[in-house]
Amino acid sequence: MKRTMINKLNNYIDKKVTVKGWIHRIRKLKSITFIVVRDRTGLLQCVADNKKIDCENMKCEDVVSIEGLLVKSRNDLNPFELQIESVEILNTSEVLPIEINKENLDVNLDTMLNNRMLSLRNKKEADIFKVQNAIVDGFRKFLKEREFTEIFSPKIIKEGVEGGTELFEVKYFENKAYLAQSPQFYKQMMVGAGFERVFEVAQVYRAEEHNTNRHLNEYVSMDLEMGFIDNEYDLMKLEEEMIKFIIDKIKDECSSIEGIENIIPEIKYEIPKIEFNDVISIMAKEYNKTDLEGDLDPDAEKLICKYAEEKYNSEFVFVTNYPRNKRPMYTMMKGENGTHSFDLLCRGTEITTGGQRIHNYNMLVENMKYKNLNPDNYKSYLENFRYGMIPHGGLAIGLERITCKFLKLDNVRRASFVPRDRTRLVP
Repeated sequence: MKRTMINKLNNYIDKKVTVKGWIHRIRKLKSITFIVVRDRTGLLQCVADNKKIDCENMKCEDVVSIEGLLVKSRNDLNPFELQIESVEILNTSEVLPIEINKENLDVNLDTMLNNRMLSLRNKKEADIFKVQNAIVDGFRKFLKEREFTEIFSPKIIKEGVEGGTELFEVKYFENKAYLAQSPQFYKQMMVGAGFERVFEVAQVYRAEEHNTNRHLNEYVSMDLEMGFIDNEYDLMKLEEEMIKFIIDKIKDECSSIEGIENIIPEIKYEIPKIEFNDVISIMAKEYNKTDLEGDLDPDAEKLICKYAEEKYNSEFVFVTNYPRNKRPMYTMMKGENGTHSFDLLCRGTEITTGGQRIHNYNMLVENMKYKNLNPDNYKSYLENFRYGMIPHGGLAIGLERITCKFLKLDNVRRASFVPRDRTRLVP
């Protein structure tokens, strides 16, 4: 008999069905046994007559195929249950190293990640990735509706997009190469190639020797680049609309997740925009924090988000006009020391970096030199700016980090299927 998914069973009352999945819970009584079966769509209570069905050796996480009659019944899971007529054990499970059928996994993070495929069977952990999938799908759908083209750029590159040493070196036949920090150069090239609007969702790699609850060394970056902008405010407007779209999509597609509407943030009003120098003043005046030099540290990010929530009733805040010496060499300057750049912060952490790019060849060469970079090392990138590069800009959102902030997770690793950090290479 053809398999029926648990979330479709309401159409099969008083009919024979076959369900397949894992034994989520089992309770053996004298005359009957209750078996809760789990598939990717939900849970189902099944009832076996012990005189007809041998349940003696069944245990949690055995993989089963169960056939029976679906009848109306009141239980905590559904308004129906399955009266078992036959059970086939498709595979057995050994003793579990972690208990996964509880509401919350009562294990530390390392244990959770060391047993990742098991921990993801827990509903709360699996729900993280349902939300993450809605975020990615919302990002793609929003941009495609606005005539953006999805691209797929190389992840093995000759030079880093921002210079510096935060690169993973790889042996590439007889040459030396690196894992890409960002698709930045390729986004700009594709904009200049005539596509005008492009985006990419892909892994990027940062060889930073940190080990914090907000950093990964491999993560998924959601990037976009857009031509013929006037300035960075066009990008902030686009992102605000996109974040609203994504939030609505989460509410619609993840409504079955308990309390989801109370967890994810809202954009009630226009997201406030505060210039970097003003943030520095706010830190000193409101919080007596005077140790910032050209950038915001994690503590400052938390404080400016606290300030934005108290003053503007917003869980988001744009910080704009970062110092020139702290932004990448492709960032459009604003006056002598500023830039047409921004970060979007949410619930105490930066989730987006973006800005207007330099589109003039000579200006870009000059800024490379200002950054102590050798233009000769970037010839294949620079050549694109000789032949009519359009005004453009873009942004990048860390997928795991935005998931982490939207769901109020305590560590970004929980928002990665299989995280790569300073010490973790398995599973």
